[in-house]
Amino acid sequence: MQSTFSGLNTMVNGIYTNRLGLNTVGHNISNSNTEGYSRQTAHAAATPSSEVYTLAGASQVGNGSTVTSVIRARDIYADRQYWKENSTNGYYNGKANNYAKIESIFNDSKNTGIQNAMEKFYEAWEDCSTTASSDTSRQNVINAGQNFAQTLQIAANQVQEQINSLYDDITLSVETMNRLLGQVVELNKNISGIEANGANANDLRDQRDLIVDQLTEMTNITVYETSNGMYTLVSNGTTLVNGITKVDLEMSAPKNNKEYGLNDYDIIIKQTGTIYSPGGGELKAQFEAIAEDKGYIDEVARMATFLLTTLNDQHKAGYGIDGNKDKPFGNANPDDDATTGLNFYGESDYEFTWTEADGLVVKNTTTNTEEKMSGIQIVDLLVVNGELTAVDGHKKLATRSGERASDMGTIFYETNAPGVYTTDKNDPNIKTDGSGNVVLVEVDLGDKLVYTANGASGLKTRYTTDAALADKAASGYPIPVDVNGTGDGSNAVWMATLLNCENDKTSPEVRDSVRAIGKGSLYSYYNTSMTTMGSAASNMNGRVDFQSNVMSQVENLRSSTNGVNWDEELTNMIMFQQGYSACSRCLNAMDECLDKLINGTGTVGR
Repeated sequence: MQSTFSGLNTMVNGIYTNRLGLNTVGHNISNSNTEGYSRQTAHAAATPSSEVYTLAGASQVGNGSTVTSVIRARDIYADRQYWKENSTNGYYNGKANNYAKIESIFNDSKNTGIQNAMEKFYEAWEDCSTTASSDTSRQNVINAGQNFAQTLQIAANQVQEQINSLYDDITLSVETMNRLLGQVVELNKNISGIEANGANANDLRDQRDLIVDQLTEMTNITVYETSNGMYTLVSNGTTLVNGITKVDLEMSAPKNNKEYGLNDYDIIIKQTGTIYSPGGGELKAQFEAIAEDKGYIDEVARMATFLLTTLNDQHKAGYGIDGNKDKPFGNANPDDDATTGLNFYGESDYEFTWTEADGLVVKNTTTNTEEKMSGIQIVDLLVVNGELTAVDGHKKLATRSGERASDMGTIFYETNAPGVYTTDKNDPNIKTDGSGNVVLVEVDLGDKLVYTANGASGLKTRYTTDAALADKAASGYPIPVDVNGTGDGSNAVWMATLLNCENDKTSPEVRDSVRAIGKGSLYSYYNTSMTTMGSAASNMNGRVDFQSNVMSQVENLRSSTNGVNWDEELTNMIMFQQGYSACSRCLNAMDECLDKLINGTGTVGR
């Protein structure tokens, strides 16, 4: 038979159930803006009924309700999709951030970048081609060349700093990952202990999932949950967390990279010493950005190589106006008329050679030693030669054409002694004195070319046009060119041409050379590089926008399950409030009945 007081217990159970429901509603409302919080629900169920025997037989009488569990609203499939897309989102944002910084380095919108410096350099050569004898024009070329070199070096150094900054960011990310992985391990322990007793560690699970959210932004993470509620985290084949154990990540020892003037690093697993390679997230983006940024240094280095090789070769083919002219016919080195050996960029005792196989080969002509250089090492070599920047150095600037007869075919005569030559006395082009000294050479090869030379101790020549002498060649000694002393600007034209014209429009001295920047002009090479960069940055920004829309959809899907809805919670609050009040009233009614029964029984007739 059911106890007389069983109704009180039934109502107390109802009060407890509704009170716990109200507490859960309050917990939801309080955490509606808490990051990572999942809405919780108190699940109520009827308590086991009691068997009551009556005259009609046995009956089952309920004993009220009880809360069987408080569970969180969570969709594991939405979580897995979020973690996957969050890793992709972190990757795209990491790449886009690097492009933004690189674009700011090569930004020419304020007329302070490489393009502006290159245009100023071109304009200086162009001006010098028309006013080659002007000290001002020649000095402007040197100043513009210095500015161009410094601008390239500044850009390369800034990219270098960006790479170092990326390594700093990676180091911070590794430290953050270690801290978060340690928190996952601690939460695994606590969750397993709480749920082993039958409870639900809802808030701890929310904290753990929030940590996974943060981890997936940095790298790709696959989550597995074991039967005891622990997480196993696997990234790109590496198990980062396995229940109550984890790996420790750290940066490798620095690896000196002379090519780019910096130290490279890897992420390694401390316990095994193996390299951890992130397969997604910001970390993957940062490592890829480092490789791309090195490519931008290489592009600057190729421009520097072009200046050190092709542009230098053209400069050395010309003549200055420093009075180093009128060399005699019999001089042992007729190239002394030109600026041979005087680089525009780099030291004059260095030779710079570019090959596709070896890259830039630098030879010190004083020691005859060679060294292959690449990357920022090349950019650091880029400096206007000290002979040009010294006092009166601008007079050595090669603005006059340096083609010699020996370059296009030669006229040779048999040599008796330096400055003394013999030839057929019947040769109308050669006149000698009684001692056999040549006093006049006059070669008329038609409308295109006239050579005139005179002088008993040696021959002076005047080069007038660009005709070839190959069909007139004989054996003997070459006749050099006697350039005039007022720079004619012809070599300055060729120098300017190198900057803005294709390879086939440059001078014969450099036309067939292998160029570090290919067949195009320096200007077109740089513009192509910047266009490619801008296109890549624009495409990445488009991917960021697209992924942002994907993330919004996934977050909406996720929040539709675990988000706190105020209208729903207030409705539940009213429901539990009314239930609590109703149970209380019913309890009062039962209490009055029992009061009457206890205090009123046996008092009749007194």
